[in-house]
Amino acid sequence: MAKSNSAVQQRGGFGKFFRGVKAELKKVVWPTRKELINYTIVVFLVTIFIALLIYVFDAIFAQLINMLLRIVG
Repeated sequence: MAKSNSAVQQRGGFGKFFRGVKAELKKVVWPTRKELINYTIVVFLVTIFIALLIYVFDAIFAQLINMLLRIVG
């Protein structure tokens, strides 16, 4: 009977895992400081825009519900 996959994975241990992680992190192309600042600004602006959009839709929906409740009630 063949060994289970988990038994094979346990053979390498934590050392092999961390060596693999280190090797993969060396392949990563890290952003420059300027790129990181620009990306952060974009994320903040998009987050604020989406929050405002949700607020506007929520306010419109609440007004419509109130109008419908006044008409029905």
